Amino acid sequence: LCKLMNAPRIHYAYFHGFRSSPNAKKGNHLRAVLADDGIELLLPDLNQPSFASLSVGAILAHLDAQHEREGRPIWRLIGSSLGGWLAARWAERHPEHVDSLVLLCPAFDIKNRWPKMFPSGVFEAWRRDGAMDTHDAAGKPARLHFAFYEEASRERQWPHVSSPVTVIHGTRDETVPIEGSRTWV
Repeated sequence: LCKLMNAPRIHYAYFHGFRSSPNAKKGNHLRAVLADDGIELLLPDLNQPSFASLSVGAILAHLDAQHEREGRPIWRLIGSSLGGWLAARWAERHPEHVDSLVLLCPAFDIKNRWPKMFPSGVFEAWRRDGAMDTHDAAGKPARLHFAFYEEASRERQWPHVSSPVTVIHGTRDETVPIEGSRTWV
């Protein structure tokens, strides 16, 4: 009984993808499904410090701060696309605080994948101009700075995760091709 009473409480979190937010349908659907089983799902905002000024360092610091606010619990993380890669990066940095991961089409290898996914000349223009016009999760116009790509490229593209992982990835995903998940696994 003492062991059970002192066992760490498991916390659950869903990390949304690029150009998404805590208001996304996927995360909120998961929250509702898990709530039926009495599980609270945290939906942190990964648009840190903002979508236009995205920073991997700021996102990971935001997640670290959330971890502290929650009392340094053990996590079960679900991450979609960019959120999948970030969940794996956070788990790599904090293996003692991650029980397991579910990665949905994780966006590994941004460094090599992103330059190829833009139409001809767009990536080069983004690099040259330092920012590109796009839309945020709410569909509002935003200028995403190129520094996000540069910073993400300096991060480990293929995180080393010691906790159990389930990867779910569609074979016809054109935005994040399944080959990245196959390579990582």
